[in-house]
Amino acid sequence: MSRRYDHTRVQEYWQHVWEREGVYECPDPADGDRTYVLGMFPYTSGSLHMGHIRNYAITDAHARYRRMAGDDVLHPMGWDAFGLPAENAAYERDTDPESWTRTCIERMRDDLQEMGFGYDWSREITTCDPDYYRWNQWLFTRLHDAGLVEYDAATVNWCPDCETVLADAQVETESGHDHAHGGVCWRCGTGVERRELDQWFFTITDYADELYDGLDDLEGWPEGVRDSQRNWIGRQSGAEVAFAVEGHGEVTAFTKRLDTVHGATYLALAPGHEVVRDLAESDDAVAEYVESVAGTDDAGRSGVDTGLTATNPYTGESIPVYVAAYVLDDVGTGAVMGVPAHDERDHAFASEHDLPVEQVVEPVDGSGTDLPAEPFTDEGMLATGDEYDGLASAAARERLLAHDAASEATTYRLRDWLISRQRYWGTPIPMVHCGDCGRVPVPDEDLPVELPEYVQTTGNPLDAAEEWKATECPECGGAATRETDTMDTFVDSSWYFLRYLSPHLETAPFDQDTADEWLPVDVYVGGEEHAVLHLLYIRFFTRALADLGLLERREPVERLINQGTVLHGGEKMSKSAGNDIAPHEYGAETTRLFVLSAAHPAQDFEWTAEDVSTAYEFQQDVYGMVADYAGSETPTRTDSAPHDAYLEREIDRTVAAVTEEYDRFRFHRVVGELQRFARLLRRYAGYAEPYRFAYGRGLRVLTKLLAPIAPYLAEELWSLLDEDGLVVTADWPEPFRDVDDHRIERQVVRATLADVRDILGMVDIDAPETIEIAVAEDWKYEAYERARAVERGEADADDVVAAVMGDESLREHGDAAAEFAADLADRAGLEPIVDGDHELDVLSQAAWLFEDEFDAEVRVHRAETGTERARNARPNRPAIHIA
Repeated sequence: MSRRYDHTRVQEYWQHVWEREGVYECPDPADGDRTYVLGMFPYTSGSLHMGHIRNYAITDAHARYRRMAGDDVLHPMGWDAFGLPAENAAYERDTDPESWTRTCIERMRDDLQEMGFGYDWSREITTCDPDYYRWNQWLFTRLHDAGLVEYDAATVNWCPDCETVLADAQVETESGHDHAHGGVCWRCGTGVERRELDQWFFTITDYADELYDGLDDLEGWPEGVRDSQRNWIGRQSGAEVAFAVEGHGEVTAFTKRLDTVHGATYLALAPGHEVVRDLAESDDAVAEYVESVAGTDDAGRSGVDTGLTATNPYTGESIPVYVAAYVLDDVGTGAVMGVPAHDERDHAFASEHDLPVEQVVEPVDGSGTDLPAEPFTDEGMLATGDEYDGLASAAARERLLAHDAASEATTYRLRDWLISRQRYWGTPIPMVHCGDCGRVPVPDEDLPVELPEYVQTTGNPLDAAEEWKATECPECGGAATRETDTMDTFVDSSWYFLRYLSPHLETAPFDQDTADEWLPVDVYVGGEEHAVLHLLYIRFFTRALADLGLLERREPVERLINQGTVLHGGEKMSKSAGNDIAPHEYGAETTRLFVLSAAHPAQDFEWTAEDVSTAYEFQQDVYGMVADYAGSETPTRTDSAPHDAYLEREIDRTVAAVTEEYDRFRFHRVVGELQRFARLLRRYAGYAEPYRFAYGRGLRVLTKLLAPIAPYLAEELWSLLDEDGLVVTADWPEPFRDVDDHRIERQVVRATLADVRDILGMVDIDAPETIEIAVAEDWKYEAYERARAVERGEADADDVVAAVMGDESLREHGDAAAEFAADLADRAGLEPIVDGDHELDVLSQAAWLFEDEFDAEVRVHRAETGTERARNARPNRPAIHIA
């Protein structure tokens, strides 16, 4: 029997067996505990990269673990198949988007299967299939009927290279996603322009408060993602103040610091404000300025004086009106009352344009400020010289709200979701434009509105499809025109997790009862870059569907895991950087083992040949041990010996530790535990002829624990061990005995081994004859627990010494007890321990490890009262004597 593991020899066979047995198909209906494990489905770019592998290795390991633990597991896969990149790729290759996309899907599906990922392929979905996007259109009409769809003229982000509009979240700046003026396209990096177009929107702002407040309940989500969504929604509470602008009526400015309104020395308007648009028609300076800042990322402190004045309603003073690029069209009201003395941005603008700085809030303690050089932005006490003078900032804001010009207000950074795209490869928006009836939804019976045959053209290909565009109005039967915009592809991915539940249902997008049983998704894994683009949208969609009566749940995902980045040479691994490594270059098992063992799933890690080699050698070591055992090349015995108890106990400890790490998604620690356990098994087999029952059980347990991470290897090992069935459907191993103290037990052995090594090194003993390990007297364990009770606030005594010496049985030990109590009082953070009998058993079972490592006779016993060893021994830290 070969002792070398060759995954290429076995993987096709096990793929066939898994498929034949249908082991990854989720029961329908499920009749046990349900676990829904989902990785963000991939865009059909043509091949898998290492980021895909890491993402899907995480979900696959968890799905396999939960399946072995007895759950009915749903672990599906599909394809995010629509989108501009496919259209561009097809154009470059002189083909059509569908042909290119289908080719990519076939290649990527083969890659996933070769890597051994256990998906329920019976539920595969593809978003460019009419059977899928029909339901995009159906859901659109339901949202339209519910008043959650609007068609409106709007200033939008336009990518001149992609020739399409972009949602705010698809405009990037160097600091991340930002819908400030300018920025670049998230797809191609081209500078974004602003245009006025009629567009379709989902009114996600209707759910702004619920989306914001609901983040507090998402305890299974990374705080960074929740913060990103909070910042994107950008809810701010404050006040709106009406300033009278000559010739233009009232202009409302939003402020969070109404207490500073007396210090407003100018009014600043965004370049897109309606007053500015009116002025630009007749004022060349304003028009030139607006044009100069359009499409720019950062216009800094720039601005232009309009020549208009506004009246501060609180002071009656006239202040100049400016157009300023730092004021954003779609944040607040698009107008800012400039208070240079108490706001950093206003101060910078005022400094640039030589505007007055008037302090109206002073520090409460009477200390000075750095005004006018630096603004004073803290809360304080008003110094206004009127009825508000002397009020604290918070109290002043309440009083100032009583003015007719002010009112409480809440503003949001969030804007409605622009879903219109002027491209071909997407879901056609199911609306027609009728000269008599206006905009009319396509009836359900006429869905899907399928895409016409692709024709290469500039601009919007659907707009050029004249025959396809011409249609009849569903209401009056007259001539009408189809909507030529397609939906943002984030619509496809906003509900795809629901279609997996009923992928072949022909009467609805998903079965509601099934969805209510399975939601929320238990574990969702994907990149943090989707914190806004995708995750906010699925939360909105789930709520909207619930309000339509299609769901009970309002949050789609229970636990979110953002996988870290794979680095190579210090940079993100990618084809564009020229540092990518094909996932199959080192073999499926080695790659999966390495990406899961390298770091916590959320952390970045560096790809190194040395660490990959470690993963490869681990497989070979385990395979060699099992092959030797299965081939009877490892002699075994049937009678047990005292040292076998340690291995049997360590098997239980390993099961407990690995199970805990799987539950916590710390796969890197799982691999570390398995590597240590494999080394122990090899050491045990080399120490003496192994006990067949314990050693065989150890190999079987190791195989099961390894199965979620290295399925091909585990299946082959299971076969070599001549076990029934498949390891993928085997029961998860359980300890034979109680393992509550398994971590303490291990620490006792490891710490004692370390102490022996330190002593030998300190006194320079190369060949010890005997090692004596003396466990502490019983009374010290009682004293230790009393000290821990004081630390936890669970003791009657106020300090450790009083708690120990207050016990009559402990006082009998006189000075030794007092000395030990004082020692405990000096130590902070007393760790849990096992009692003396337990410690004696653990170290006695582990004595063979000391004999094997140090080639010495080992004696483990209780320290005798009154001896030096009794004085030195501590609970779980025995005295050691070496001869």
